[in-house]
Amino acid sequence: MAAHVLVAEDDRTHAEILRRYLESAGYRTTITHDGPTALDRTRRLAPDLLLLDVMMPGMNGLDLCEVLRRESAVPVLMLTARAGEDDLLAGLGRGADDYLTKPYRPRELLARIQALLRRHQRDGQENDVLRLGPIAVDRPRREVTVDDRPIDCTPDEFAILTTMMRRPERVFSRAALLQATSGYDKESAERAIDTHVSNLRRKIEPNPRRPVHLLTVYGVGYKLAAG
Repeated sequence: MAAHVLVAEDDRTHAEILRRYLESAGYRTTITHDGPTALDRTRRLAPDLLLLDVMMPGMNGLDLCEVLRRESAVPVLMLTARAGEDDLLAGLGRGADDYLTKPYRPRELLARIQALLRRHQRDGQENDVLRLGPIAVDRPRREVTVDDRPIDCTPDEFAILTTMMRRPERVFSRAALLQATSGYDKESAERAIDTHVSNLRRKIEPNPRRPVHLLTVYGVGYKLAAG
């Protein structure tokens, strides 16, 4: 299946040009024109790569990138008219994987996208077994162990744990964790994720009442730590 690229660009003419570039190269595309919509679509659609314009209404690209980096490892390519070194460092400092200054050549844009997607795919293949402290997740075999002791997990518990193991110490919102599961309606989403987290704690924590691995970040969500 063709890779899915989400474009967040407030200039509608430029966004349409990007769509044509990408679709002519075989990519599926979703176009958004403001930060909050881009955040919502990223959480719901889980694209393979994001093209983020820095200057957008509602939430700029830098802030959006920072929020997403607490939830996702999706590759991010920042697009901006600002060419200064400080702007470059600001984008990379917020979690962007690459940075391209306008105007740019279409072939360079596509080359950067291809490189990021290859790197992201390679990183995923190299980490078939994820380890954090005493916890190990073998993704191909769908096995979880704690101190080499096998742990039985439901499909949703396995999906949540795998998502968090990929990015230890990163804070995940309930919405981000919901994307990894089989899905629930919005009203039951928070309760469902909290239930999964509670069940996982009983399985992976030495003392579920005093967790040292699967931690609550009050007002935000959860993160996974080595303990």
